[in-house]
Amino acid sequence: MALKLNIITCSTRPGRIGPHVAQWFCEAAVQHGKFDVVPVDLAEFNLPVYNEPEHPVRQQYQHAHTKDWAVSVHAADAYVFVTPEYNFGPPPSLLNALNYVYKEWNYKPAGIVSYGGVSGGLRAAQILKQTLTTLKIMPIVEAVTIQNVSTHVDESKHFIPIDSHLRAATTLLDELYKWAQALKTLR
Repeated sequence: MALKLNIITCSTRPGRIGPHVAQWFCEAAVQHGKFDVVPVDLAEFNLPVYNEPEHPVRQQYQHAHTKDWAVSVHAADAYVFVTPEYNFGPPPSLLNALNYVYKEWNYKPAGIVSYGGVSGGLRAAQILKQTLTTLKIMPIVEAVTIQNVSTHVDESKHFIPIDSHLRAATTLLDELYKWAQALKTLR
């Protein structure tokens, strides 16, 4: 049975580029062939600012949106976060989604595809890694960094990768697969 990879589009704002980058990465992951790829868009879960009465470690979820999110997170063996950089950090939608559940994240690896302006989202990726480790997620070093992302999106809203993006995607997926196999034994 193939390992399940959730590729999570993290921005939820109108007019976002994230879905176009995530679609490209999903296609790259399918071509890679080692994962059962599941595209996940945070906007579709419509998570309000955290509103569960119990601490997430208890897994006593009261709201349907939390229960749906917990099922999606739990089902995956690995994650790739496709994230922009907002004010040198990850978007609030991603941090909120991470905080909704706890045990469902534990002992799984994550890769990051970051995008933005000249930094390519590197600062957001570094801050995100601190949060991931607190959730017992293993952020891998390999990543895809997309600088000046808007210059890589055509008139049809398709993301057009360059060779360095393609190589980085393959390297990230190769490493993520190794970690996903190893960490599955801890669950």
